[in-house]
Amino acid sequence: MNLNLKDKVVIVTGAAKGIGKAIAVELAKEGAIPVIVGRKQTDNKIVEDEIIALGGKAFSVEAELSNPADCKNAVAETLKAFGRIDGLVNNAGHNDGVGLASGNYEAFVASLHKNLIHYYLMAHHALDALKLAKGSIVNISSKTAETGQGNTSAYAASNGGRNALTREWAVELLPFGIRVNAIIVAECATPQYDSWISTLDNPEETLRKITDRIPLEHRMTTAEEIANTTLFLLSNKSSHTTGQLIHVDGGYVHLDRSLIKE
Repeated sequence: MNLNLKDKVVIVTGAAKGIGKAIAVELAKEGAIPVIVGRKQTDNKIVEDEIIALGGKAFSVEAELSNPADCKNAVAETLKAFGRIDGLVNNAGHNDGVGLASGNYEAFVASLHKNLIHYYLMAHHALDALKLAKGSIVNISSKTAETGQGNTSAYAASNGGRNALTREWAVELLPFGIRVNAIIVAECATPQYDSWISTLDNPEETLRKITDRIPLEHRMTTAEEIANTTLFLLSNKSSHTTGQLIHVDGGYVHLDRSLIKE
């Protein structure tokens, strides 16, 4: 399917690895120009060079998104390079395990900056350009806001905020033709997920139990599957879709527990 994304400039935060990288690569395959925003320019440049080697276009900006000034600068650098922004994918974040008992005020607030506040700041600074382009925003979110997980209060709160902002922005931006949607991720195979599972006592057995509970094909969601849905939501093929929280999770969150594999 031609998604009509050729030469569209799309900022993707956290695009040096995992879901963000998959989104950037798929955007380039469609002829779009992903702007790779991440905290280490060496990592950003690796993805940028990979895309260019495949015949695509890309641009990268170093930014520590928990620093508000870096959010503003990432947008400014994009506009300086291209003069337009057609889409924004808020993706960067980390399930940092700041819990109710284990955390504290400072850690909780720091996690909100790491996982939620830059979603607002990136959209705020990109807004004028998005209005001109009648662009689209996609927020990557997590099931933790709906299901809970335990010992991750700040991350769960951040994802609840991401979901709420998606609905709020969809309303606020109706007059400008800017569509805003979120993708809710559950169990997705990424380097961050692999790092987490490896910290457990029985990682292979735990992973098997998790995949047995994913109704569709009893497997993890791939980063490419998240990316493909993201591209659809960025494109004009989803031209009457806004304010939606779309679960790309193999039915993990909503399908009946009786489907759990024994």
